[in-house]
Amino acid sequence: MQETRLDTVRIRAARRTIDPVFLDTPLYRCEALEPGLGCAVSIKLETANPVRSFKARGTEVVASLLAGNGPRAAVCASAGNLGQALAWSGRRRGLDVTVVASRFAPAAKLDRIRALDARLELVDGDFDMARERAAAIARHDGIRLVEDSLDLETCEGAATIGLELADAAPPFDAVLIALGGGALATGVGHVLKESAPEAEVICVQPLGAPAMTHSWHRRRVVTTDSTDTIADGVAGRRPIPAVLDDLLLVADDAVLVREASIIAGMRLLLDRAGLVVEPSAALGVAAVLEDRDRFAGRHVVTIVCGGNVDADAYRRWVGLTGT
Repeated sequence: MQETRLDTVRIRAARRTIDPVFLDTPLYRCEALEPGLGCAVSIKLETANPVRSFKARGTEVVASLLAGNGPRAAVCASAGNLGQALAWSGRRRGLDVTVVASRFAPAAKLDRIRALDARLELVDGDFDMARERAAAIARHDGIRLVEDSLDLETCEGAATIGLELADAAPPFDAVLIALGGGALATGVGHVLKESAPEAEVICVQPLGAPAMTHSWHRRRVVTTDSTDTIADGVAGRRPIPAVLDDLLLVADDAVLVREASIIAGMRLLLDRAGLVVEPSAALGVAAVLEDRDRFAGRHVVTIVCGGNVDADAYRRWVGLTGT
C-alpha cells in the first residue's frame, strides 16, 4: 500500500509541541441529537479553545519550528480560522505574523485576527486570490509562507485529533470530517487508518464548493471557477495535488451536501446540543440529515471544527430574532 506524506511518529511528537489548551478537546455522546439523526452521535468539540477552531493544532507546530530556527516571521492566506490560529501561536512566541484574507470574509474572524496583533491585508477576491497574494509577500519579504494543508505541520497538527479519537471508547463506526483544503481530513484519516481501520472516514463538502470532492471521485485535480456557499472555511476552488494524493489513500468516501442541510445542521446543533457553530462545523450533521438510511443504527463521530461565525449572519441562518 502506498504511504501518505504524513508520519505517525511526527504526529505523536507534534502532540508534545502543541499548547495543551488545544489538546484533549471534549469528546462525548450527544444523545439529544440522536432522535433527529437516527443514529448514535458523538461530538469531537474543536471549538473549546482560545481560537475556537482546530487550526491551532497545526500553527502551534509551525510556530514552534520558526521560534527555534526559522525566520521569525510568517504569512498565510486564510478564510479566517487559520489566520487567528497563526496569530495566536505567533504572538505567544514573538513572531511577526501577516494574514491575507478576502475582504468578504466574516467580519468577526477579521476582527479577531487584528485583536491577536497580526498584520491583516485584505484582497478583493476569494480565498484562492488571497493564497496568491500571501505567496507574493513571502517571496518579496523572504519569510515563511504557511500553506494550510500543503504544509505537513498543518496536517500533522490536525492529525493529533485522530490520536484522541483512536483512544476513545466505545469504538465508533464512522467519522464525518469537513473537507476544505484537506489538512483535517488527511490528518485524522491517516491516524484512523493505522489505529482504527474499522472506522469509515467520510469527508463532507458543500455542493457550492465541490472541488476537492470532485477531485477525490475522479482521482485527479478538478478546479472550479467560483464557489457559492455559506461555509466559507471550506470554500476553495483549486485543490493541492499532493494533498489530494494523501486524501485518496485515507478517505473512504467524499460527499456533497446542500446549503439547506448545512443550515438545518447548525440549527440542530444549537437546539439540541447548545452549540453555536460556523457552517463548516455542521457539515457532518448535514451529511447524516441527507442520508439517514446510510447511518441508521451506527455510531458516528462528527468533528465540530470551528465556532467563529458572524453573529448577524448566524441569526439569519438559524432563524433567531429579537436577540
